Amino acid sequence: MSTLADVAFSMLDLVPIQDHGTVKQAIDNSLNLAQHLESLNFKRFWLAEHHNMDGIASSATAVLIGHIAGGTKTIRVGSGGVMLPNHAPLIVAENFGTLAALYPDRIDLGIGRAPGADQITMRALRRGLVDADDFPNQLSELRALLAPVQPNQRLIATPGANSNVPIWLLGSSLFSAQLAGQLGLPYAFASHFAPRMLHEAIHIYRSHFTPSETLSKPYLSLGVPLIAAPTDQEAEFLATTSKQRIQALFSGKSLRLKPPIENMGQIWNSHQEQIAVESFLAAAVIGGPLTVKTKLEKFLAETGADELMFVSDIYDFELRKRSFDIVNALKQA
Repeated sequence: MSTLADVAFSMLDLVPIQDHGTVKQAIDNSLNLAQHLESLNFKRFWLAEHHNMDGIASSATAVLIGHIAGGTKTIRVGSGGVMLPNHAPLIVAENFGTLAALYPDRIDLGIGRAPGADQITMRALRRGLVDADDFPNQLSELRALLAPVQPNQRLIATPGANSNVPIWLLGSSLFSAQLAGQLGLPYAFASHFAPRMLHEAIHIYRSHFTPSETLSKPYLSLGVPLIAAPTDQEAEFLATTSKQRIQALFSGKSLRLKPPIENMGQIWNSHQEQIAVESFLAAAVIGGPLTVKTKLEKFLAETGADELMFVSDIYDFELRKRSFDIVNALKQA
């Protein structure tokens, strides 16, 4: 059974923009956070691809990966993930082959098949006749482009070929869980926004797992919304920023981080909306040190995760770093 002492800690960042803040401030904050997590010996710092969302500055994912990797020294940096149907596999291979050449043994390529955007944006991104149902073929093409060049191979990614950038499959449903298992790839499940399917996805991944050149046994990373503070009361107060953001997501409004508020009850539009937001955060770990420790130990006992990929929407970025200081201290205790 996984414990806090032996599970790997990592971070998934959407490069959040504060209300009335700027993109440059958001990017600077993310680099500062990556450097801080590196000092805490976190394993990875991943960036998520999203488009046409005011408040999220991680759309040019490969560009930001290069920026973060260039400002750090040891932490692995990658995508959580690149939405493959939005891109030609050759371009992805060249981008990540270049990153791997610049930052050897530090780049991860997490791949998803969702659009990471609304329907209008999806049509703008997918100029050709690209179908998400063709994802396994796209993935196979990408893997071949990152592998050693084969005899008579005519399409070669330069850079990219023979870079063997580690590929992860990401998912918020069951499709990628089964495919990751069948291909013997590491799997990251988005329990930070799709907690309802968590346990079924884990079961499918492990039950379908076939050992490969990449992995001899399953390797599972799980997204966990984290808000840690000195007390439960302060953590719940800080969590109102995240709840406001989720409420905005449901209503199609700006996702910029808003300051925490004393009474969330005053902004709910309906009881159903409140239930929906709370359900979205079903896997969240919010509280003081003892509460966080108890919740994380329970989560690990139930899932057997190899790695926890924390997600954190805290308005004050110094308090965001403090949240990771708290959880890291629990790991070291």
